[in-house]
Amino acid sequence: MTSLADLRDEYAFLDADDRYRLLIDLGRALEPMPGALKTDATLVRGCSASVWVYPMAAEGGRLHFLADSNAAITKGIIALVLLAVQDKAPAEILATDIAEALDPFDLRNQLSSNRTQGIPNMIALIRETAARYAAG
Repeated sequence: MTSLADLRDEYAFLDADDRYRLLIDLGRALEPMPGALKTDATLVRGCSASVWVYPMAAEGGRLHFLADSNAAITKGIIALVLLAVQDKAPAEILATDIAEALDPFDLRNQLSSNRTQGIPNMIALIRETAARYAAG
């Protein structure tokens, strides 16, 4: 998996169309999420497209997330969000300012408000999950 820093460097040099393609490619590269996990319980509220996020405890108490969306750009956005937190300990996720980590991608100005309106909800769901796991 590409690091967020490496991706940020690449993204900075791309024009708008190539940035869309990069997000779509990120979404395509997501680990497949079984259909059985795409339930109302894993649905992120407040997104214009359907987005599902499923956390799993991984080795060493880390969190691993599966995610999917029914829209290619939105799937790329959740893939970008996951780059900031994937396979980290819950405390490390809670200490990460995910929105700040995404700031260099300037998604609010690169994409329509419809596509970005759900990002805070994606981040909130991940942070709430990390808090639950951190609390034991």
